[in-house]
Amino acid sequence: MKKIRIGLLLGMVAGIIDVIPMIIQNLTWDANLSAFTMWIVVGFLIATVDLNINSILKGILIAFLVLLPSAIFIAWREPVSLIPIVIMTTILGGLLGFSINKTLTKKPNSKK
Repeated sequence: MKKIRIGLLLGMVAGIIDVIPMIIQNLTWDANLSAFTMWIVVGFLIATVDLNINSILKGILIAFLVLLPSAIFIAWREPVSLIPIVIMTTILGGLLGFSINKTLTKKPNSKK
């Protein structure tokens, strides 16, 4: 249960970070809500899926797998808009993978 809570919480943080520039650009609320919920799902999946790869790569891979269906629709209408989406997905996916891994593998303080 701790994994799920951490994944959802950090996913929400990533969603907020992703949506702030979207709000500044006056993008539609459906786009904002879609991006926000995508990061919640990505956070959940990163925290619960067991892949034996680097945590940063795991985050990027899962983020792009979740983005893929939406990216097809986006590319069909506005291919240029995929450039910032790919950049944010790479950065936030890697940071989310790293952050979730670090949070879940914290070692208790050792006494010397």
